[in-house]
Amino acid sequence: MKITKSELEAIAVKPKQYPSEELPEIAFAGRSNVGKSSLLNNLTGRKKLAHVSGNPGKTRTINFYRINDEFRIVDLPGYGYAKLSHSKTEDWAEMMETYMSKRPNLLKVVQLVDIRHAPSKLDIQMYEYLQYYGLSGIVVATKSDKISTNQRQKCLKIIRDTLKMDKEDVIIPVSSLKKTGCDELLEQIEILLASK
Repeated sequence: MKITKSELEAIAVKPKQYPSEELPEIAFAGRSNVGKSSLLNNLTGRKKLAHVSGNPGKTRTINFYRINDEFRIVDLPGYGYAKLSHSKTEDWAEMMETYMSKRPNLLKVVQLVDIRHAPSKLDIQMYEYLQYYGLSGIVVATKSDKISTNQRQKCLKIIRDTLKMDKEDVIIPVSSLKKTGCDELLEQIEILLASK
């Protein structure tokens, strides 16, 4: 698959702000500062589609991007940012739960984790949450250029074991800097769209 057209279609906090349900959606979730915006920009071939911020935790909305007029990529707000107040964290959880549990055209949530570290408690909670809603199965291990090729398999095994991923679940190491792993991720997206 090649993405030739991508545009921001909607920015939402509440369901009434979501775009219509006629297009299938694949959402992306991850801790603040895991490299989600850089990955989305790489996937779409656009430098500034998703805003890369120096301040983690800045995305507090659900951003819907229309891709090739065939499907949407949905950028979910980053989780686990310490400076958010307790009430803001609760708002975030409610916004995410509403979207993930009630959006009929949501096919899958791609979860991003940093390859250099074992998944955090929040990463584990998120994966369990996705499993509960039947949305798990694809994990992207970001920043793979920051470790040696020898370390990679060991790090991927730690992620797989910590998240208790099923055998058929896919884990893809990516590097936004070296632009590796995006083709494999686009292939997985193509398989998802073909099987809907």
